[in-house]
Amino acid sequence: MDDESAIAPAVELPRRFGGWPRFFWTNVLFPGREAPRSEKMLWSSLLLILVLPAVLLYSRIGFPLFEPDESRYAELPREMLLRHDFVVPYLDGEPYLDKPPLFYWLVAAAFRLFGTSAAMARLVPALALHATILLVYFFGKRRFGERAALWGALGLTLAPGFFGMGRLLVLDGLLTFCVTLGLFSGFEAIRSERLQRGWWVVAAIACGLGILTKGPVALVLVTVPLWLYRRLGGLACRVSLRAVGAFLAIVVAVALPWYVAVCIRIPEFAYTFIWEHHVMRFLMPFAHERGVWFYGPVLFAGLLPATLLIWPFCRYLTSTDPIVAARRTTDFGFLLLAGSCCVLLFTLSACKLPTYVLPAFPTLSLAFGWFVAGSRWDRSRVTYGLAGGTYALLAATHVMILPWYANYRSPVDRPADLIRLCSDPNVTVVCYPRNCDSVAFFLGRDDLRAYRSKDIEELRKLVRSQPRTIILCTHRHALRGLKQLLPLDTPIIESVHHGLGPIPGVPKSMMQVLAKLMGETALGLCDVAVVEPRPVMFPIPPAYDGIDPDPFEMEEEGL
Repeated sequence: MDDESAIAPAVELPRRFGGWPRFFWTNVLFPGREAPRSEKMLWSSLLLILVLPAVLLYSRIGFPLFEPDESRYAELPREMLLRHDFVVPYLDGEPYLDKPPLFYWLVAAAFRLFGTSAAMARLVPALALHATILLVYFFGKRRFGERAALWGALGLTLAPGFFGMGRLLVLDGLLTFCVTLGLFSGFEAIRSERLQRGWWVVAAIACGLGILTKGPVALVLVTVPLWLYRRLGGLACRVSLRAVGAFLAIVVAVALPWYVAVCIRIPEFAYTFIWEHHVMRFLMPFAHERGVWFYGPVLFAGLLPATLLIWPFCRYLTSTDPIVAARRTTDFGFLLLAGSCCVLLFTLSACKLPTYVLPAFPTLSLAFGWFVAGSRWDRSRVTYGLAGGTYALLAATHVMILPWYANYRSPVDRPADLIRLCSDPNVTVVCYPRNCDSVAFFLGRDDLRAYRSKDIEELRKLVRSQPRTIILCTHRHALRGLKQLLPLDTPIIESVHHGLGPIPGVPKSMMQVLAKLMGETALGLCDVAVVEPRPVMFPIPPAYDGIDPDPFEMEEEGL
């Protein structure tokens, strides 16, 4: 078959408006009709995608937890094990209803098998990222050839956004694996003349696991691209209503039992989780509000160095040359469609965070791999030099810079003070005005309740009722505010400031600049205050109730 015959034959222009999207998709954007290109696996390629990501993912994963997200997602599974309760997640002794439990279950399993530590907590997202890279390679080899698969997997390995966001202890790395498995399996299921039931079942299970990771968004990210691919005229078989019903039944069987169990235990979960954290979070900008442009820079920077080829890639997409157009198959179009659907969904959302579009990275990276494999960039010295330089920079960042920064900014960078003041279980330890879960994880305590400024009266009552109270001040002005707000008969008798020390070799003038950029205290912990009741010889003035809580509640909600 020559290149000319690989293009779809000419067709008549559609007579109705509804026919134009299909026409544009199959005859303009992706007119190629190449057969599947499954090729023999090269052991050298497999070795590359096993070793290169492993150096970045596993060599240094035990550095201190970042506040607030990493510490939260380490503390939740630790408290699961402590309580032997795997239905209702708890954080600092209170039910935490924001996210489903699959991620917590996996981290708790790692804790049970290998011990409780930051390294074992990060093992779960690290394995999820590595498995996603392998999925890109094996699926790409099956549909686009070994060379495109290798470039796609390497591009994902070199993407700073993929590793920078996904390797941290957050849910998005595991969600990305589930969505990628669901997309690739679903595509394999419908790509043949008849529905491949085995792949269909795998896609449904992946969707169910994705729902157990971060909610119904996983089902949307998998099913919408598959549905659009068929509607736009992709080479897909007919999917009967019976097959759709079986798909949804498997999804429900995987995900629903936990949702039912937690609703029985805590009936308000359905409202809090489904309505507030999915419907209202999508529609109302109550946190993380960004403009529609937000994900443009995130994708460009996150997919470097592949996005340096964005201009030739766009020319490739719009070229009318028959030889070039023959390579733009509908399979290739599916990759762009899946990635674009993810980006569009979260662009429309009122709440935006960079990690939300992580599931778009694998398919977009494979699309770039297909482009590079068929272009002059495949054998260019510039490409190899850029790839090597990027990997060296990533290795230096993940192996040296990131662990150093995490330790430098860690709330537990002074373990002696924390152990001396907070390790006694008989001494009450609280946080003000937000949680500091790194300290709870470090000390192995699950009773570090947080008091916000609106709860100041409750905090006054608490410190009066205890012989000693340790207050973890998690805002730079919190200690100053406490000195004004606490009763005169419960003074602060000792305080420890968690300011950042000098960096060896950095001039003092430069340190002042860095302090303004990074902040002057540890992440999530500024001061530790010791409060003890003291008798006073004069009347205590009435409690001041005119405090404005805003200065102490400036942080955004976590992931």
